[in-house]
Parts: sequence; C-alpha cells; structure tokens
Amino acid sequence: MIKTNLKQIRSVIETSFQEFFKRSTSGGIVILVSTAIALIWSNSPFQESYHQLLHQPISVTLSWFQLYFPFERFVNDGLMVLFFLVVGLEIKREILVGELSTTKRAILPLIAAVFGMIGPGTIYAAFNAGTPAIRGWGIPVATDIAFALGVLALLGPRVPIGLKVFLAALAIADDLLAVLVIALFYSSELNLSVLLAAGIVTCILYGGNRIGIKSVMYYAIFGVALWVLILFSGIHPTIAGVVLALTIPADAKIDSVGFSERAADIIRKIRHKVVNDEEEGIQMDNVHALEEMCEAVQSPLHRIEHALQGWVSFAIIPVFALVNAGVVIDTSSLSKLYTPVGLGIVFGLFIGKQVGITAAVWGLVRLKLAVLPKNVSLLQIYGVSIICGIGFTMALFVANLAFVAPADLNISKLGIITGSLLSSIFGLLFLRRVLPKQATA
Repeated sequence: MIKTNLKQIRSVIETSFQEFFKRSTSGGIVILVSTAIALIWSNSPFQESYHQLLHQPISVTLSWFQLYFPFERFVNDGLMVLFFLVVGLEIKREILVGELSTTKRAILPLIAAVFGMIGPGTIYAAFNAGTPAIRGWGIPVATDIAFALGVLALLGPRVPIGLKVFLAALAIADDLLAVLVIALFYSSELNLSVLLAAGIVTCILYGGNRIGIKSVMYYAIFGVALWVLILFSGIHPTIAGVVLALTIPADAKIDSVGFSERAADIIRKIRHKVVNDEEEGIQMDNVHALEEMCEAVQSPLHRIEHALQGWVSFAIIPVFALVNAGVVIDTSSLSKLYTPVGLGIVFGLFIGKQVGITAAVWGLVRLKLAVLPKNVSLLQIYGVSIICGIGFTMALFVANLAFVAPADLNISKLGIITGSLLSSIFGLLFLRRVLPKQATA
C-alpha cells in the first residue's frame, strides 16, 4: 500500500514537472520570435514606427487617480510586475515543497547559482573597474529559465530528468538572487514615508495569510495598492510582485483526502437519473457544489500561478522582448561591442557562468557536501552551465535599470544578445556530444 502511494506521488510530481518544462519551452520559442521581430523592425525602414510605439502614452486608472506611462515604461514597470509575481510564486513553491525545500536538495543548485552570479559579475567588473559603467555589473548575472529549458528541450529524451531538475532549481534560485540584486543595488533614493505605507500594506497581506483568508480578490486589491506605493517609494515597482507572492497562502481550504471523499459522494448523486424538474435542480446544485470544492482544494498560490503562467509566458514576456530587444545593428554598433561594457557582458555570460557554476559543483562534490543528481555526470553539468549563460529576460531588465544613456543601453543589449547566442549554440553542441545516445529512463 505504501509502495503504491509512493509511486502515485512520484507520478504526480514527474507529470507536474514535465508540464512545467513543456510550458517553459514553448514560452522560450515565443520570446525568440518576439526578439527577432524587434530586431528586424528596429533595423527596417519602419524603425520610426517602432520608436513611436515605445513612446505611445498609456494611462492607468486606479479608483480616484490616474497614472500615465510611455508604453515602454508601462511594460517594464507595470506588466513585468506579473512576471515577478509568478517568479515569486515559483520560488515560494520550490522552497516549501520543491527542489529547494530541504538543505540536501537545495545546497547544490543554490550554491551553484551564487557562484554562477559571482563569476559573471567579477568578469564584468574587471573590464569596467573605475568607470561609471561599473553600475552594469548586475546585467550578466541572471539566467533566463525559459530560454535555457528551451535549448535543453532540443536534445529530447536523451536529457536525464535529474539534469532538467538541476537546471530548473538552479534557475529558480538564480531568479531569487537576481530579485535581491535589483532590490538592493538598482533602487533610487528612498521615500521613507511611502515605504512605511508599503510596509503596512505588506503586513495586512501577511496578516490575511495568517488568519486564513483564501480569497484571491483580497490579495489582488492589496497587491495593487502595494504596487502603487512601491512605485513611488524609490524601490523598483516590480519588487511588489515578489513581496506579494511571498504573502499568498500555499495551503488550500480543504485537503485532497477530504476532497476525494466528498467529491465521490457528490458524483454518485450526479449520476442519479433525473426524472423531474425538481431533481434536475438538485443535480445542478450538486454540480455547483463540486465546482466550489474543486476551487477550494487548490491553494491561492496554485490558482494564481496557474492563471497567470500562460499570460506571462505567451503575452507579457514576448511584449517585453519586443519593447526591449530592438537595437540598431550596423558597423558602428558592432565595433562598440568591443568596448569594456560589451566585452564585460559577453564574457560574463559566456565564460563567467560556466566557470562559476562548474567550479561550485565540482567543489561541493569533491568536498562531499553534495552529490550529483542520478544519472548525471560532471561533464553534463558543465554543458548546462554553458546554457546558463543565456541571460535574456532578466539581463535586459537590469540593463534598463543600470543605464540611462541610449549608447550604453544599446551596447548592453547587443552584448546580451551576443553572449546569450554564444551560450545557447556552444551549450547545445557540447551537450549533444556528452549526453547518452539513447533516451535516459
């Protein structure tokens, strides 16, 4: 009986992870298409219309007041809050029940993620030490999980499940550290009174969690209030998404055992043959009760993540790529890639990531502080570390925070695209050589 339950639990976990992996892969393809459109559009005779789109005014009405943004800022400061909300939910889920839930599980991807950020940051700093451009050190430190998983998916069933789990856990830990970098190093002068108000709203959200409020609307209303306050506090407004995610309950109103028993009873009643209008009404009441139970058995965390994941992967991130990946590529811009900013980003992504991650994993295994995932070799870890140099989404996001001057911003975007492209191509070629020729069980 116990063995059967363990098999069922394992099957559910593997199925959930496979669905997540496929969704991330598809999202990566859509982002790639959006990036290509942005590059073609910004380098075409219609590039003026592209810049007009970026500066198109957008108004956001919230109750009794309005906010006005250029379209580019609306995407980066507004829509991307939902991206960071999903990132925060994924981080919380992994810490509670996933690959970061225990020290034994978390130590390998977490330490690898830390050194995978130190490596690129150090290389960038070496190129730009003593110059104002040192502010861009955070650009090459984060991995784009959608692109990285998408590249790994191209190798099909040859990739061991342990290698996929390691990459996903590392990327999520990487996202957590990237959020801390943005909050600590890329915030402007703080408005303490507004920040205090944001802290009060956060306490209200956390209090709702503690007293058992499961209403998604409750967290949505106070979440919007939190975003507005953080928008004017001096901290980047997307941090509101992560803070909100950490306050959302991860437990459901009813457990799965109680749901199964009560649902089975209701289904038996629904199967009863209807002979008159009164019994049909009773049956519809049972259907409605079953619908409410299906909602109650899902935690608010799961419901929100499930509702937003598709929108974020297939709408928000592609729009973000369209808005931020448009860089004019000509002879002069390509020559500027050889400046300290461009070289720091390219070498940070392509060299810093693989050196940092591989050194951390080798050291932990050598010191017997951690073990490699099952059926995974150090050479395969090295291949994944190359892929981790794909830093597209978060790198572009940090570049917009680090640089105001259009020249530096364009160089950084070109460096991000180049470093990510090198990492994806060489990582894919290397893994094709070291992975088993046949599918891994």
